[in-house]
Amino acid sequence: MEGVRVFPLTCAVQNYSWGKVGLDSEVAKLVVGGDPLAVIEEGKPYAELWMGAHPKGDSQIKDNRIAQTTLGQWIAHFPACLGSKVKDSFQGQLPFLFKVLSVNTALSIQAHPNRELAAHLHSQFPEHYPDDNHKPEMAIALTHFQGLCGFRPVEEILGFLKAVPEFHALVGNEAAEELRRGVGDADRTKRALKKCFTRMMNCEKKVFVDQLNMLVKRVTEEGAAGKDTSSSNGELLLRLHSQYPGDIGCFSIYFLNHVVLDPNQAMFLGANEPHAYLYGDCIECMACSDNTVRAGLTPKYLDVNTLCEMLTYDPAPSAAKMFPAVPDHSDPCVSVYDPPVPDFTVMRIQVPAAMKQYTVAAVDSASVLLVIAGDATATSAAALSDVTLRRGTVLFVSANESLLLHVTSAAGVTMFRACCLL
Repeated sequence: MEGVRVFPLTCAVQNYSWGKVGLDSEVAKLVVGGDPLAVIEEGKPYAELWMGAHPKGDSQIKDNRIAQTTLGQWIAHFPACLGSKVKDSFQGQLPFLFKVLSVNTALSIQAHPNRELAAHLHSQFPEHYPDDNHKPEMAIALTHFQGLCGFRPVEEILGFLKAVPEFHALVGNEAAEELRRGVGDADRTKRALKKCFTRMMNCEKKVFVDQLNMLVKRVTEEGAAGKDTSSSNGELLLRLHSQYPGDIGCFSIYFLNHVVLDPNQAMFLGANEPHAYLYGDCIECMACSDNTVRAGLTPKYLDVNTLCEMLTYDPAPSAAKMFPAVPDHSDPCVSVYDPPVPDFTVMRIQVPAAMKQYTVAAVDSASVLLVIAGDATATSAAALSDVTLRRGTVLFVSANESLLLHVTSAAGVTMFRACCLL
């Protein structure tokens, strides 16, 4: 039924083993909020909520007046809902995948390929690389959120090479010396950093397991003796080692920035940027792809050579990884996270308690709206009937449709909206 162009969705949940368990998970809480009859199993991880039309987790349409059962099918029938520019630029596909992640144990050390590499990997190894799209992504913290992201400033890496002999042993004297000599010369630094990282990642299993065990023993003993272990990044090392014992990824903490986000702070991860999420809950938006090249902190398929070849070896402080939200000049309730890729933009909409009515403005793109807090009733000519919004409600809004919210909760309403602003 084409008359209905705004409708609620039931979204796919991914129960990956690293997710927070039961109702500790923000994903599980949102699922129950959106559907009070949903059953959450106590011992089960609820890792990701997928809001979009990716074939691995296509959202179901919650409107029995619509013949198509999934969002992907509906968009295929009515591609004009995407907005004309988006439809033409992205071949009639929704260009982004919107997610909520609840991270309990670290995700793998990974990077996502650019379009060219994605096409190559997909054609050669379709079982490991399921599509040919790039996957830039942005994470916006919902709770205190920790991750590893991008290479640290060289001075910090050199500091760890000096303070952590076990780490130095894996990199080797020659590569470590090259990194030291390259300081101040960007090209030399890049080449040396690549050599250091590749040496470590390709280290013989027995060698790195021995070094890791020595390091863990040393840091544990120092900690027990009340010594400060921060020069070895001791606390994070022990946490990762307890989650993934004997994994080379434990050493990546000496190369990568430890980024900590407060709620509503964001980081953007472009193609070929090394990263791993460690703990917390976030909103994530990305190009519509599931391509990931992994090299540690995971039992999954490892592709160390591809990862070492593809990474951007651009050392920068963790503050450089933070991605600011910009206030929307036309609407004081909106903050915009607009990354340097065309595929997606995310808006945070915070309607204050004093505002009883609020219009979600039309944009020239299909969008997905997630309610994080608060209650409201939404009316839209394109919905044909009122939609109740509460924590966990997910709405699909066709291009160029607006919504009028009647806010019913005392604390106002907080929402995130993903769209594509070409």
